[in-house]
Amino acid sequence: MISVEHLSKSFQVAKRSAGLLQAAKALFVREHTTVRALNDVSFTIQPGEIVGYIGPNGAGKSTTIKIMSGILVPDSGKCSIMGYTPWENRVRYVRHIGVVFGQRTQLWWDVPVIDSFELLRDIYKVPHQEYKSNVELLIETLDLQAIIGTPVRQLSLGQRMRCEIAASLLHNPSILFLDEPTIGLDAVSKIAVRRFIQTINKEKGVTIILTTHDMQDIEALADRILLIGKGSLLYDGSLQTLRSRFGSNKTVTIDCEPNEEPLHIPGATLLSRSPERAVLSVDTSVARVSDVIADIAARVELLDVAVESQPIEDMIVQLYKEYRL
Repeated sequence: MISVEHLSKSFQVAKRSAGLLQAAKALFVREHTTVRALNDVSFTIQPGEIVGYIGPNGAGKSTTIKIMSGILVPDSGKCSIMGYTPWENRVRYVRHIGVVFGQRTQLWWDVPVIDSFELLRDIYKVPHQEYKSNVELLIETLDLQAIIGTPVRQLSLGQRMRCEIAASLLHNPSILFLDEPTIGLDAVSKIAVRRFIQTINKEKGVTIILTTHDMQDIEALADRILLIGKGSLLYDGSLQTLRSRFGSNKTVTIDCEPNEEPLHIPGATLLSRSPERAVLSVDTSVARVSDVIADIAARVELLDVAVESQPIEDMIVQLYKEYRL
């Protein structure tokens, strides 16, 4: 469905030194530096996949999404999506995609949300019955009943983001580009949006490309991640593979009867200790968690034990460090 081959994109950025003299000089002579946003990026995405597209700020994520949605033209390379080249067949192509940019809006600022939906229906030429059915489903699923008649300017950021997601799906797109879709959302709204994304992926087979810095979004939604850094694609693989590479550590938390017994256990690092609680990091390549717990139980009277996998954020940080991002 999506094939990206050797995409490259550079931008010319004006620069000048501080000071009044330099500002006057810049009126006549401009100095520029070339920023390479994308450098020979290639990947493919199959129909129905949810792919997390991650990387640090300035890595090239948004540039890639803008090229794939037809907003930008690359310097070189090919991009074929559903048989279309996005920047060449834009009018026909955009009927098949939905785009949500967390920092941009496609809703009209001064009119009620439902009026923006009506305008988008006309733009995409959505049949009336299909539009009505879609709106009812989106309003119910994203809990928009109380705000559908409110002007966009009066909405909170979280409310607006839910409306943005609904607006991007009014025309039943086959592909959905989500750039920071949960930015500004509270915990309840984040969970609702994640469930909605999972639902449209499973029930309608919508292919989703998710760009976010919230690793909980990635862990909850994506089966595969693409890591981009300094304009180059550095990693393409599953979360499970990532866990096997960096997720060998487990965190063991024990609650016990008050005890000052030292807990120096081979293969485990003591992270914190109080008379009633101890938290240890266990390297499972060196020691088994069950052996560590048995060793602890021989020294103190256990009340409760919790074992947790390494957080996804920690694994991503290790991946960034590996590639020196």
